[in-house]
Amino acid sequence: MPTGQIQRDELEVWVDQDLCTGDGLCVQYAPEVFEFDIDGLAYVKDSAGELLQSPGVRTDVPSRLRLEVLDAAKECPGDCIHVVRRADDVEVAGPDVTG
Repeated sequence: MPTGQIQRDELEVWVDQDLCTGDGLCVQYAPEVFEFDIDGLAYVKDSAGELLQSPGVRTDVPSRLRLEVLDAAKECPGDCIHVVRRADDVEVAGPDVTG
C-alpha cells in the first residue's frame, strides 16, 4: 500500500506486552501515545493521556503523530507494536506486515 494512503487512513495502535523488550523507542518516538508502566513494559494511552493496561487494548493514533507511531512500530526491537487501519482491521505497521 502506498505510504500516502496510510497517511490518510484512520489508524489504531496496540502493544503486545508479551513481546515488549522495554527498550523505550516507542516512548521516545511518541510519548503522547506510549508509556511505560511499573512493570517496565510499554502500553498505549488514550486521547486523555490515561494508560490503557488491558492486554490487546487499542487506542486511536492522532493524525499529527501518525508518522511517529508508524516509525515506532517499524523500529521496535521486540516487534510488539501493531498499527491497524480502523476501517478494515488490516495491519499497516508491525510484525504482521510483510515486505
